[in-house]
Amino acid sequence: MPILNRAAEMQTEVTEWRRYLHTNPELLYDVDNTAAFVSAKLKAFGADEIVTGIGRTGVVGIIHGRNGPGRTIGFRADMDALPLTEITGKPWASLTPGKMHACGHDGHVSMLLGAAQYLAETRNFDGSIAVIFQPAEEGGAGALAMVEDGLMDRFGIQEVYGMHNMPGIPLGQFAIRKGGIMAAPDKFFITVNGRGGHAAQPHGTIDPIAIGAQIVGNLQLIASRNVDPLRSVVVSVTRFEAGSTHNIIPNTALLVGTVRTLDEEVRDQAESRIRQIVDGITSAHGATAEIEYERNCPVTFNHDAETDYAARAATDIVGKANLDTEVDPSMAGEDFSYMLQQRPGAFIFIGNGDTAGLHNPSYDFSDEAIGYGISYWAKLAEQRLGS
Repeated sequence: MPILNRAAEMQTEVTEWRRYLHTNPELLYDVDNTAAFVSAKLKAFGADEIVTGIGRTGVVGIIHGRNGPGRTIGFRADMDALPLTEITGKPWASLTPGKMHACGHDGHVSMLLGAAQYLAETRNFDGSIAVIFQPAEEGGAGALAMVEDGLMDRFGIQEVYGMHNMPGIPLGQFAIRKGGIMAAPDKFFITVNGRGGHAAQPHGTIDPIAIGAQIVGNLQLIASRNVDPLRSVVVSVTRFEAGSTHNIIPNTALLVGTVRTLDEEVRDQAESRIRQIVDGITSAHGATAEIEYERNCPVTFNHDAETDYAARAATDIVGKANLDTEVDPSMAGEDFSYMLQQRPGAFIFIGNGDTAGLHNPSYDFSDEAIGYGISYWAKLAEQRLGS
């Protein structure tokens, strides 16, 4: 059950694409060069339709099967890089200081382009494949922008699938699970309003630092005492700002942090408890608080049947022993979740081997994964559209 022969033949060419994209990273929605590269390749492959500007700078290519248009499934890759300065020293390292592909989106684009070329050559399926190249995954909600621009309805997409590389999973392996596979990554900003004064006379103040410290400690009770221990939640305070010198108690303190959850009920519960804790502690000390709770992308939730379809395709490429169907979920976020809210589908991890972690300036996508990724997309297309 090896990778497809054609995928192996394409390895050198697709690696060149990947390294070109790695050398020329672009951020968020400003992916004009990447989108143009993608569009040119799709045109050269003979895609039946190429639409640009979906979700501002997204690209969608449509490839019809042997009997023309029909049922359509979507495959998505993300295009944007991260605001980091690369330190790999590789010959194909980023040429733009402060920008690098530290999450492997260059690899995702290249694997999906390779699959598009194979599918356009073979057309060994019925219906249509929509290859979706998305901007602004890294905090810009590009998936939501494409959905709001009519992605699903305009192209008649009935199922949608995504793939992400994962350092630590060996090359030649895949991993997936049903249900929540990546978290909803929410943010909160808490401003504690007290009454400042001289540090030698704390009795005349309402100390926002002392109050803020109590809030930090009590927020940890959400995970340990409020949420069912069999259901995941992370509440982390990552920033605490207050005061300007050693002998003045300030008027205010700012607490910033993140909440990560894997289902909507726990997400609601965590937000509610944060508000209750903050309001209770501040009112008990005569202070007030302003709470800004920002909901980011939802839980990346894999649907049961589509997870089985994805697992079958992966198994056909790497064998049952090299597919983990109960992988631990990641508490990182992924805006492909917006697409999974609109249509049934599944998100799978592909092994990147023993490399630096994602969002690390030493990270690089493993080109050895390319053949497995192309083969997975091709096999999934042929299985779901009845070759």
